[in-house]
Amino acid sequence: MALPAIAPRILSIGIPVRDLTFRVEAVPERGSKANATHLAEICGGNALNAAIAMARLGGRVAFAGPMGDARETSSGFILERMAAEGIDTAHIVRIPDTATPVSAIIIDASGERTLTIYRDPALWSVMLSDADELLADCQAVLVESRCGAFCTDLCTEARRRGIPVIVGVDRAMALTDQLLTSASHLLFASEQVQETAGIADDGEALRRLAKVTPAFLAATRGPDGTIWLNEAGGLEETPAFPVEALDTLGAGDVFHGAFTLRLAEGGCLREALRFATAAAALKCTRHGGSLAAPQRIEVEAFLQKRR
Repeated sequence: MALPAIAPRILSIGIPVRDLTFRVEAVPERGSKANATHLAEICGGNALNAAIAMARLGGRVAFAGPMGDARETSSGFILERMAAEGIDTAHIVRIPDTATPVSAIIIDASGERTLTIYRDPALWSVMLSDADELLADCQAVLVESRCGAFCTDLCTEARRRGIPVIVGVDRAMALTDQLLTSASHLLFASEQVQETAGIADDGEALRRLAKVTPAFLAATRGPDGTIWLNEAGGLEETPAFPVEALDTLGAGDVFHGAFTLRLAEGGCLREALRFATAAAALKCTRHGGSLAAPQRIEVEAFLQKRR
């Protein structure tokens, strides 16, 4: 796997979250309660999970986005974790009198997660740093789909400069969403691509979206792999690696981060997809959300055994 002499710098844009995770045998029924077998406090949020993955895989990662008031505790916890991962936090904007998002996550015995989250609406009023500052020496931009309100102009400028913009989509998007056309790569989950296109089939949904965006389009489907459109408009699939899943929390975000990094390193689409699939598979074998994201040496060894 050929790598550039200098690791690429990637800008990750999103809203960090403080995650409280609880492991249970089964998700309790409505109105009941259950004892958890394990509690962990970790940092999360789509873009931050991806940023941690990219840093562990060898990227130089800068993070931009809003966080809560400097007086509240969640942001301090998250900033400490980001520093420990080597992520540049100089472009995070603190919003006075707001709270950094917090989520409660229940992970059952199969590794599936159920969660609830609070995000302060005031966070979307953030003004990011100047584009010249954010995009300097930048080889790729990774964005949470929900953050278009405060970063679409930056993404458009990045594309004007020839910098790829990868959007990790974890919610349905409106067909008028400007991120659809300011992105170079759109990575959906299966449910979201169908909801966005209004078509109950991944392949047909991708074809529908190809009529409204020039971006590369893919849909991840967990253990069923990833389906995507090639340059000729044909459907292709990247199979998943079978693993025993213990915790799927953050797996999609790790996929997005690994894909973005490998693309920024000069890898082709097929190589980036396979690399991302391996990184996400390894993450699923461990508890801990993005803090269970693998190191580069682990992913390369994993792929070497599966040639």
